[in-house]
Amino acid sequence: MRSFTYVIADKVGIHARPAGVVVKTAQKYQSSITIGRGDDQADMKKLMEVMSLGVKCGQEITVTAVGTDEEAACTELETILKERL
Repeated sequence: MRSFTYVIADKVGIHARPAGVVVKTAQKYQSSITIGRGDDQADMKKLMEVMSLGVKCGQEITVTAVGTDEEAACTELETILKERL
């Protein structure tokens, strides 16, 4: 299992366009990948679940990957989050 935290810097929070990019990236990996905000969790491979978290600017999220390619998944997702959100 590998995880990392990230504070959303985008003024709008997690919104459709960057969320779509993040979800498509997560779908490339075999690992189970979740995104969490507080006690709420969502499957990072499902756009509607990610959007339903309602993450706003300044809120901290935790991304967790479990599986054979967890290291690569976390590395790429962290880069994309920093670039887009």
